[in-house]
Amino acid sequence: MMVLKLFGIIFFCGLLSPSQEVLSGLSCAVSPQAMQNVLSDAIIHNGLIQQHLQGLVVPNIVGEGSQLNSPTSITDLHLIKVRVLRLSVVLLPGIGVQLTIGTKLQLRGNCLVGLLSELIDILVEVNITANIKCTNFESGTFQVVTEDCLCILGAIKIKVLSGLLTLSVNELVLRQLTATLPALLCPVVDIVMNLVNIHLLSTLNAVIPVGTAGTIHYQLASIPYTSGEFLGLDLDGVVKQVGGSTIAHDSSPSALPPLMDRLLLLVIRQSFLNAVLSLLLQLPPQTFPCTPDVFSGASRLREAVGTIAPAGCSACSGTSPLSIKLVLRGNPLILLEENKASVKLSVLIQLFSNHLDGSILNFLLLKADLALNVRVSIVGGRLVLQLALGSTSISLDSSDVGISNISTLKPHCSSLLVETFLPVINGALSIGIPLPKVLHIPLVNVDFQIKAGLILFLV
Repeated sequence: MMVLKLFGIIFFCGLLSPSQEVLSGLSCAVSPQAMQNVLSDAIIHNGLIQQHLQGLVVPNIVGEGSQLNSPTSITDLHLIKVRVLRLSVVLLPGIGVQLTIGTKLQLRGNCLVGLLSELIDILVEVNITANIKCTNFESGTFQVVTEDCLCILGAIKIKVLSGLLTLSVNELVLRQLTATLPALLCPVVDIVMNLVNIHLLSTLNAVIPVGTAGTIHYQLASIPYTSGEFLGLDLDGVVKQVGGSTIAHDSSPSALPPLMDRLLLLVIRQSFLNAVLSLLLQLPPQTFPCTPDVFSGASRLREAVGTIAPAGCSACSGTSPLSIKLVLRGNPLILLEENKASVKLSVLIQLFSNHLDGSILNFLLLKADLALNVRVSIVGGRLVLQLALGSTSISLDSSDVGISNISTLKPHCSSLLVETFLPVINGALSIGIPLPKVLHIPLVNVDFQIKAGLILFLV
């Protein structure tokens, strides 16, 4: 069995204590089981350690012999097969991660005992122990350092064609391999860890397009940290519009919630979501005729406007077609409360008509403050928000014809926004917010919880 306490890869060598946990745009808690799955895929199932051990050549083993035993020489000893028996992970609080791998190495060479020369096969179980630490964190990356690498040999089986082996040959092989294998295997461990580090860092440091509106640049914000229960990762999420301008969002300290026996806890902060909403909801004004083919309540809206028009308003009873213009005002704001998510936004509703001379008569300019209920889901690795109208508040901004009492217009404006504006909003949000593929852990069978200022996703 091979004990490989090696992990400092990327996050698996957290040097920070849990008291230094911080939530930026997005943070994660990764369970030991999830890390074990990740490492098994990267190191074993992808054949990485097998690939770098192949071709391993062991120095010649020479025994001088004695009065009772002939001189022994084992030459051209090389690895022909490596079998990984097991892999497990233990978190070391405040230090890093201990990875245990059990393997069997099959070596083959030529054995000369006295005057008898024949092929020799050696099957040996090896325990490799290495401490992996992370240093020199900068701009989302850090270096991996392998320290205190040890190799402990377990059971050894030796076969030759003649079947004639003395106890002294077994002792000689065990003694020589114990002396030489650490210098051969520990550099392989270091190479594998650095390759895995590069591979897994790419899942945290990534620029992902958000439709055609812009990008999100995810980047490891600080060196990973370990507690006895999880590996903590803190990511910055830089939201950029097309053209390169950044949409800022705040970052404040907060402790990661419990992992609750899940593989992965993904935490997204309210301020980050607001930045992404501002990116996604950069909507051009909507202008359309107030007719039933566009808005089913068009006739009722026209009638309601006519009833609140002041007496003697000749323009209000004219035959000019009525048009509607909807403009999103300001940035939408998402509010995360216990078990509830809502979005608040403002829309300007203009009811106007165009005169033949090209001038515009502004019947009404209204401000609608909307409170929208949010439905949250994960689709294809993206966070999708779907909005539904919760409540509407209507206020008068201006009127060229002297309208002042708009209380009867609220139900008509609410229907107007549900039919014409919300589909546009949900269409813009339907592309989803791309999430980083943290350690290639798939976001399937995801449960979520909404807390004050946070959305928690549990895998």
